[in-house]
Amino acid sequence: METYRSEPWFTGMCHRLGLLVWLTAALWGCASSGVTPPSPVPEKAIGEASPVGWWYARFAINWPEGAEPSWYLDPLLAHQVIAPVLQHHRDELKLWRFHRRAARDQAGHQFSFIFYAGPDAARRVFTALQADPLLGELKQRGLVLQSACDEPDTVTRPNLEDTSDRHWPLSVQRSWPYYIQGVSEMWLNLIAEIASQPTSGKPPAGLDELLHFYEQLNRVITQLWRQEGHHAFLHHLNALFGYEPLMVRERRPMNF
Repeated sequence: METYRSEPWFTGMCHRLGLLVWLTAALWGCASSGVTPPSPVPEKAIGEASPVGWWYARFAINWPEGAEPSWYLDPLLAHQVIAPVLQHHRDELKLWRFHRRAARDQAGHQFSFIFYAGPDAARRVFTALQADPLLGELKQRGLVLQSACDEPDTVTRPNLEDTSDRHWPLSVQRSWPYYIQGVSEMWLNLIAEIASQPTSGKPPAGLDELLHFYEQLNRVITQLWRQEGHHAFLHHLNALFGYEPLMVRERRPMNF
């Protein structure tokens, strides 16, 4: 089987002495991943050109009864399938983000790529995603059950707030897409940074090795979230709002 994606982020595999060594390298690693930071989208620019709207590409992931969700497939899809398409069509997408979820309901484990663009751009993005050979192999293996894209003929979600939670104030609904794009961009960059750390191993040579690679990568990201999320993410988000406490689910004030 051919070697998967010989880009720089696959210069190494995961033959390190342990997770802590890899985690340290991920935290203090060097080179940039090459994922370009998003450009601000002025409100005036949205809605002046051809009609734009929100579009979904959804990936239904196999989740057998009694098993844990295969969370590592989300970063694999984001990095290997979606990121190349995102890079190629970035100028056509005014806003974009990822969505992850897993619940024992009709949707099950689902990973989504959501973006704000015109119908023609949506059609090009969907065509590129569906043609990806790795996605086809994941389907053939039964790991991805289905990949479904919106029909790009008609814009049905034209407003900035159309994919936000309706329980939020309108100002939050319309501002939130910018916030979650930044979060998604950082998550994708984090995946690329960790994947690009040099090791003595060879690039994954087949699907089984690729799955093992992203399973370990997902563990590193989880450990980073547990150790660094309080300060790197929540504390600095709290700082933007003047360190004011907020009401959490326990309904008590909390600072980060």
